[in-house]
Amino acid sequence: MQRDVPRFRDLSDFLRFIESRGQLRRIREKVSVVHEITEIHRRVLEAHGPALLFEQPVRADGNASEMPLLTNLFGTVERIAWGMGITPDRLGELGALMAELRAPRPPHGIRDAFEKIPLARAALATRPRTRPAAPVQDCVAMGPDVDLARLPVQICWPGEPAPLITWPLVITVPPESATADQEENVGVYRMQVLGRDRAIIRWLAHRGGARHHQQWKAIGRDMPVAIVIGADPATILAAVLPLPETLSELRFSGILRGERPDLAPCLTVPLAIPAEAEIVIEGFVSATETAPEGPYGDHTGYYNSVEQFPVMRVTAITSRRQPIYLSTFTGRPPDEPSRIGEALNQLFVPLIRQQFPEVTDCWLPPEACSYRIAIAAIKKRYPGQARRLMLGLWSMLPQFSYTKLLIVVDDDIDIRDWRAVMWAVSTRSDSSRDLVTLTDTPIDYLDFASPKSGLGGKLGIDATTKIPPETDREWGVPLAMDPAVVARVDAMWANLGLSGMPAPVLT
Repeated sequence: MQRDVPRFRDLSDFLRFIESRGQLRRIREKVSVVHEITEIHRRVLEAHGPALLFEQPVRADGNASEMPLLTNLFGTVERIAWGMGITPDRLGELGALMAELRAPRPPHGIRDAFEKIPLARAALATRPRTRPAAPVQDCVAMGPDVDLARLPVQICWPGEPAPLITWPLVITVPPESATADQEENVGVYRMQVLGRDRAIIRWLAHRGGARHHQQWKAIGRDMPVAIVIGADPATILAAVLPLPETLSELRFSGILRGERPDLAPCLTVPLAIPAEAEIVIEGFVSATETAPEGPYGDHTGYYNSVEQFPVMRVTAITSRRQPIYLSTFTGRPPDEPSRIGEALNQLFVPLIRQQFPEVTDCWLPPEACSYRIAIAAIKKRYPGQARRLMLGLWSMLPQFSYTKLLIVVDDDIDIRDWRAVMWAVSTRSDSSRDLVTLTDTPIDYLDFASPKSGLGGKLGIDATTKIPPETDREWGVPLAMDPAVVARVDAMWANLGLSGMPAPVLT
């Protein structure tokens, strides 16, 4: 895929790029990682402000850290798109590429075959290269020298029990590939620091890391793991993209960068890590030991409940000579996950249309914790089509399995305009006919509104225009102004003495 911005080999490359565009602010004052950075970050993010590099963060132990802390890196859709090598207006093209990778179509004729050559080249770019040495291993701590307290790990919200690593890229493999061709998974799972060489990894049961851990537990062995903190933006963002299960995140980062990723072998575990990363924590996740994790502030805007999760024993910490610690907070939207959700929303549409061509647009409002409410617009052709789409979306993508309110409207509705959506709901749906309810379906176990942990209901609202036999009544005709009148009023607007007001348009 053609790039709009330079290639970023590491995090520093990206910071130089965004700083040249006024999108990075350096904070030279001493600021505590305990609550203060969260509050500064929260205010700047809400204002769509720049990334923040705290040059003298004060650690939880009260000592100033020599390691700068970076936050709000992906606090705007623009910086997220830049991190993937494109401008925001081309996010849909990236979504089309991902849809093609998920289910490639055979070429129809010579011309179509030539048009697919860039896709084939992109696939070749996913093959990693292995380097014998890496900048991320310039500094090495093992044995008694391992100490997680040296990292400026945040305590984001009052009442949290310990520092929490919030932007870790957790690399795991299943046991059968630990010494062969590695089928690695990269996921973002928060980590509670327990001590100098121990931490808790918290993951949901359906995530790749948890699945690998269950496989290692089944054979009675601890699971090797590598934790990457800070990397080039393509590698970071690949970890949160809705990729096909057959395509690893590290490989896809090569497509985003337009070059093969460079990996290096870990020093104490049989895994490979991005050679240009900032910090890597190596170790083993216990097959038997767990510890109570939490409570921590979560993307729902609530503290999660305390639960048992597996403990990791750290065997090595490696880093660059002057590493940058990447961090964030999660809380009630807006936060960085919800901003990333805004950008990823545009990637979902081609994936959805691949399965349901009638879908013209889909929107997951970020204020609804990114995925709990969805609105879809369709070109309706037959009765019952909205219901079919609801059932399909709830079962198609993992991101929609937790969506508990789904509204389907016609394609004349701007689904990003809540007023228009509510107008469609109030004038095109009837509660005795157009509600679809499901019970005992998978729900985010952090959703305290559900009657049971991890199990709850879903509601669909068919707010489309009804066609027989959905209704026996003659359907009304929506108001719409004559386009010629709109054009004439536009031309005279400046002369009407209303120049200080926006020019409203009825469509």
